[in-house]
Formats: sequence, C-alpha cells, structure tokens
Amino acid sequence: MHIYIHIPFCTSKCPYCAFGSHTDKFNLVKKYFQALHFEIKDFLEKNSGEISTLFIGGGTPSSVNSHFYAEIFNLLKPHFSSQYEATTEANPNSATLAWLEAIREFGINRVSFGAQSFNEQKLKFLGRNHSAKDTFNAVKNAKIAGFDNINVDLIYSTKFDTKAMLEFELENIAKLSVPHISAYSLTLEENTPFSGKKSYKKDSIRLDEFLFSHLLKLGFNQYEISNFSKNSFLCKHNLAYWEQKNYAGFGAYAVGFKDCARFYSPKSVEAYIKNPLLKTRESIDKNALRFEHIFLGARCKIGINAKFLNQNELKNAQTLAQNGKLKLENSIFYNPNFALADEIALFITSQI
Repeated sequence: MHIYIHIPFCTSKCPYCAFGSHTDKFNLVKKYFQALHFEIKDFLEKNSGEISTLFIGGGTPSSVNSHFYAEIFNLLKPHFSSQYEATTEANPNSATLAWLEAIREFGINRVSFGAQSFNEQKLKFLGRNHSAKDTFNAVKNAKIAGFDNINVDLIYSTKFDTKAMLEFELENIAKLSVPHISAYSLTLEENTPFSGKKSYKKDSIRLDEFLFSHLLKLGFNQYEISNFSKNSFLCKHNLAYWEQKNYAGFGAYAVGFKDCARFYSPKSVEAYIKNPLLKTRESIDKNALRFEHIFLGARCKIGINAKFLNQNELKNAQTLAQNGKLKLENSIFYNPNFALADEIALFITSQI
C-alpha cells in the first residue's frame, strides 16, 4: 500500500502556494487529528496488506506538535513492510531537534525540508519565514536525530535567478551533504498572490540546463524532471505516483487513486472533521490514463511503455527514437532529456 496524509496547517502562507493550508486554524488541530485517526483506522480495518510508502505533506507537518502524531503511528506502524519508506515534509524553522527525534521514533525514516533558497532576498520574495542558517541547523538536527535519507527543496526560475545565483545555491547544497534534492521551477498558480505576475518568473532553458548539469557534477542523478538523488536514495513514494499505482489519501484536500478512479477528500478542514470518510469519486477512462502514462513517463526514468500506445502514438514515438530524442529499450521509450518532457509527450500524442 501507498499512503498520503495531508496536514493543512502552516505558520505562514507562501505567496506561490496553491496547496490546501491555513495559518488561522490551529485551534482545530486536535479535532483534525481525531478525524484522521478515525479515517485511517476505518481504512486499515477494511484493507489488508503492508504499507510500502507513506508521505506526510501539507501544509507544514512540522508546525504541529509531534505528540498529535503518536496515535496515528500506533495504527500505521504495525503495517509497515520490512523495507518501508515513510517521509514527512518539514520547514527549517519549525523542525526542531525534539520534533525530529520524536517523529523518527514514531517510524518516519525520510525527511524533506522546504528550504527553497539560500539567498535571504530570494527567501523574502518567496515569503519564507526561515533563513539559510535555519536550513543548515535543520539538516544538522535531522542527522543528529538519526535521519540519513534527507531531501532539500529548491525553487528556481524566479526573477532573481542568474548563473551566479544558481552557483550560490549549488555551493550551499554541496555543504549540506544530503542525498536528495528536489528542484522546482516557480509556478504562478491561479488564486495565489503570485498569479499572473509574469515579471516574477524567468524562464531560461540555458539556466535550467546549467542547474541540472551542475547537480550532476555534485553527484545528484536526475531521475525525474524535478528530482535528483545520490546512490539509491530515490523517493519510492513519488515513484509509485509516476507508475500510476494505487494509493490512499487521508485528510482534508487529500487525493487517492484506485482502479481507474480518483477519490477526493473535502476541501475544507471543518467539512473533513465533520465527515472524515466523505469522498468524491472521479472516474478516469483508459484514454486519460494512457495520456497520463505518456506525460509522466516522459518526465522520469520510468519511461513510456510501447504496449500502452495506440498505433499513431507508437509511430510518433518511433520517429523520436529514430531522431535520437528517445531511447528504445525492451519495448520502453526513455527520454534522455527531461527538460523536453512536455514537448515529447505532446508530439507523441499529436494527430500528425
């Protein structure tokens, strides 16, 4: 089984963030975790099998006192497989040593810090309420707490980003000595303060390639357009998404997927607390799932399986392979340049 748990609480709301989170509802934390406990318990009673991956996201999971997680992990921990991966997101300013030690004791074995930048001006622009020093302290504390599987998030393609800025970010990443980096291009999401502010974003393939190539020089292998790992520290949970495996989503704003359908939790903390088992079902036809497989496969190391392609898509993929844009191995088309993922997927699915 693969499980996602959403924690919709934040000490501050970043102006680029479109995820379901609130800064003014901490009075509901206790009731929210009681609702989570009820939903998870109901699910485990109705479903058998081991938990392969768990991901706690938000929001900011580290903004909630660790003791609220205890009862949830009392439910989950007996179901973890022998090789399970359990990740929590955390912010550098709220993931204290005590919080990290407690969450590690519960069974979390991977932590992902929302650093986003090491430049103070850029951090302020992104609305982050931590400093670069906080990130270094958080990573240090995570190692003290016993974590060796640590990810750090970075945001690029902002108006501040130049070759010199990216070199500065990379220098600091190298100092952290972590095995995983997630680097996300800034997105101007609708219904956020950044929406429509095109001057805030700088798109440059040249800078993107500079960042990707220099992460490789630091030992980070790109296995998805936004994810880079050393050795075998790939995020197993994200791989499950990209492979279109079934997963359960718990909490307000959470999404689950099972057998050609998505299941949506209430998009309100209060509504979720009132009825934690309420789900809205969305059926997904096989054509839509095939398109998702193509777009996801072009973005990551999983690739695009020829058996899922119709006759026209197969012809287009073969054309790309003949021109060196894709590599065909054992009936799977692999994209060697994730920066071109969208263009490749669009070409494969085009009616030409």
